[in-house]
Amino acid sequence: MAKAKVTNEEPLEKQFWKAAGKLRKNIDAAEYKHIVQSLIFLKYISDSFEEHFAKLQAGEDEYAGADPEDKDEYQAENIFFVPTDARWSFLQSHAKQPKIGTFVDEAMDALEKENPSLTPI
Repeated sequence: MAKAKVTNEEPLEKQFWKAAGKLRKNIDAAEYKHIVQSLIFLKYISDSFEEHFAKLQAGEDEYAGADPEDKDEYQAENIFFVPTDARWSFLQSHAKQPKIGTFVDEAMDALEKENPSLTPI
């Protein structure tokens, strides 16, 4: 019989407050709100993308034969296409590296490049 996996993971709200506390030490409050909002946005669109990606990979019903890396598959569902190096899983796997800020900046640039509607006016 398989044992249930027990995790001691903190609630998301606690993690956000800890991250906000770390940012407050180094960045002006007027600036750090933009960073936090951008990260929340990136997480949201990455989750939506990953959910649809899984459906395309499964290839069942209407998604039979669909290419999970085809931007048009996401546009048809009004979902932003997220390039590999901009996906939350990629950023999470590199989160402990000193260059994480660069990875996040590059992820946001890649998102804008792949989704012109995100480009500021």
